[in-house]
Parts: sequence; structure tokens; C-alpha cells
Amino acid sequence: MNIKIDTKSKKPLYIQVEEQLRIMIKEPEYLNGKFIPNEVDLSNQLGISRSTIRQALNKLVYEGLLSRKKGVGTTVTSGTVNIKIKNWLSFSQEMKSLGIPIRNFELHVSWEIPNEEAKIFFNREDDTEMLKLERLRGDTEKPFVYFISYFNPQIGMTGNEDFSRPLYDILSKEYAVCVKLSREEVSARAADEFLAKKLRVSVGTPILKRKRFVFADNGLPIELCIGYFRSDSFVYTLESERD
Repeated sequence: MNIKIDTKSKKPLYIQVEEQLRIMIKEPEYLNGKFIPNEVDLSNQLGISRSTIRQALNKLVYEGLLSRKKGVGTTVTSGTVNIKIKNWLSFSQEMKSLGIPIRNFELHVSWEIPNEEAKIFFNREDDTEMLKLERLRGDTEKPFVYFISYFNPQIGMTGNEDFSRPLYDILSKEYAVCVKLSREEVSARAADEFLAKKLRVSVGTPILKRKRFVFADNGLPIELCIGYFRSDSFVYTLESERD
């Protein structure tokens, strides 16, 4: 399949590329393991920037449809079960639905050069500093989750926002950003000295780690959030409905 774009269309280029890639990866040859054309080849073929190509590919990678191996290439994900959970909630909404009052034990705002994972997610190649928000949150008695969030510089956030308010309300009301899609990765790890001190547990205590990759309704990557949860205070429950 030859991917083509319409430069006269009002539809953003990366969305045009993404839509055609979705069609292409359903072809038998790609389902059988053929490599997806790389960024350079697609960029040359279409006459658009590699960053635009990367933005389209990243969306499919973070949806779990493509698998990328550095120095090898990108293929269609095989043998993976993807479960989509509808109507996901922000942490504030989750706690409100459970009737749990939220307390911010710590809240820090800074600007920082992001790590490689954040650069890839936000489609950034330079060392531009990004807004970093750290929050230690819990109920009225003790903290049970430590969040680290990075935000796409394209949003235009200043760091002077009132982060005691629900985060997605700020994005919606102040920046007209409608948060739409979340992809999450959940794993377990042992608390190191830093996390143990934050969460008031012993070093080596099992904790839950959740990465949340958040997109706006126009496909723009908005937030990369890493949360560390006390396992004795938080149960991560997934509920899905079979069609």
C-alpha cells in the first residue's frame, strides 16, 4: 500500500498518516511480521518531516498496535491482547466517586529536560525543558500515591496554574484541551529509599507503578504521568464489558 496525503486538506498531516497506517497494518503481509516503512523512508516518500511521521507512529505504538525495537524496526504487534477500558477517570474523579476526600501532602512544579521516554512520547528531539508536576497525594490520614507528570510544551502551560484544582479541568477550561484517550501500563516494583520515604513505607515494600499516556481529542499527546501507589491502600480494578 502506498500512503498518500492531501496537502490541501484541513485534516492535520499526522492524522492523515495515522489513518492510512491503520489500514496498512491490517494487510496480511504486515500481520505476518513484515516491517513497517521507517521514518526516513516515509518522510522521503511523502515529502513531510520525520517528526510528523513519528507522531503518527507513536500514536499506534502507545495504543499497542505497533511494536518498536531500537535498531531493528517497527512491526505489527502480535500475540497481544489489548483491553480497552471506557470512561476512565482522573485520580480526583476516582476518589470523588469513592467518597474519599483528597489531600495534597506535597506539590512541586519545576521545568526539566525530560528523559528519552518523554521525548519520544511528546515527539521532541531537542532538550527543551518541560513542565514537571510532582504531587504526593492521599486521604486525610496518610499519603498513598506519588505522581510525576510531564506536559507537552505545545499546550502553553506556565507552571503558575492552580494545581490544587482537578488537572483536566485546568486543561479544558484554561487551554481548551479536551482529554480523550489514556493508555496505561501497570507493573509492580519494590520501594527504594526515595519512594519509601514519600509513601511512608519500608524500603523493599511492594508498590504499584502506573504509567498513563494521555492524548487530547485531536490526537496530540498531552501528559505522561507516572504514579507510585501504596499496595496496602490502593487496589487497581479493571472492569470491562463484553460485546
